[in-house]
Amino acid sequence: MTVVTTSRFTSSQLIHEEQTLTLPSVDVAGALEIGEIAKSIATLRELPLAIQVRLGDWIIYHVSLSGSTSENHWWIDRKARVVMLKHHSTLYERVSAEERGVDWHKENNLLDETYAIHGGGLPLITKDKGFVGVLLISGLPHVEDHLLGVKVLTEFLARKGESL
Repeated sequence: MTVVTTSRFTSSQLIHEEQTLTLPSVDVAGALEIGEIAKSIATLRELPLAIQVRLGDWIIYHVSLSGSTSENHWWIDRKARVVMLKHHSTLYERVSAEERGVDWHKENNLLDETYAIHGGGLPLITKDKGFVGVLLISGLPHVEDHLLGVKVLTEFLARKGESL
């Protein structure tokens, strides 16, 4: 039996969310800006987060805020592997597996120790290039990690003059 741990989300809602959060483009400067937006929000709220932004396998931005631990980095690496493999958010992968009643790790022949389908890994998808990287957040309950990532990308889009 699969235990649902993702509250109100559906896979179709999360796919729509990914489409809505498609970015005009992202380069190194944009990746740094995304990271700084996340850091600013987390600092203002005094959240114990580790935040990372990657373009492909290249780690462009990384910060560990007060209260975060080395365990957060373990979570970030596990979430990153999922998004890099599937090009979807870690929360989408979890919700999709729950809806289908399957064990995601068995289905993909991957270990939970190295691949985490917990919220907080969001794909960076651009209009011109498609999937280019990932925003990673760790330190809150996994749904809250995801929601913070959505807030960060929404703010980034707003700064670029993109309305949702």
